[in-house]
Amino acid sequence: GMNGTAIENFVCVIFNVSFMNCTWHVGRNVSGDTQYFLYWKTSRKEDFTGCQNYIKDNYGRHTGCRFQNVTIENKRAYFLVNGSRNGQNIQSYKKMIILYKIEKLTPPLNVTVNCTEASHGCEIQWQPPRTSHVKRRACFKYEIVIENK
Repeated sequence: GMNGTAIENFVCVIFNVSFMNCTWHVGRNVSGDTQYFLYWKTSRKEDFTGCQNYIKDNYGRHTGCRFQNVTIENKRAYFLVNGSRNGQNIQSYKKMIILYKIEKLTPPLNVTVNCTEASHGCEIQWQPPRTSHVKRRACFKYEIVIENK
């Protein structure tokens, strides 16, 4: 395919435990009638499956994909984005992503704050964020920011 026709800035993020969005920018040297298609798989042996739920720009071009029920574990995911346009070959784009590295964690759960005048102190408690793959509580690090109001 012609240079500058492949997608650029391919980014994926996992949020709320099992949702994943992948987005990209249209190639610099493509016309308005270019369309892109995303395929992915979570092992080399599998066949690629196509995106079921595209994100589109104002021209109706695919610029992303929404996924549900994504499980992370320590899995790698292989992505392929190719394109089509009348009479023009579009460069395809390939990327491997380690899924746990792109997870945006939910906030910690059930945060409670107890302040007592007697001890001039506060006790703050919480539970770890929801996540599909971290089993050990020791894996989490927390930061508490206290603002005087």
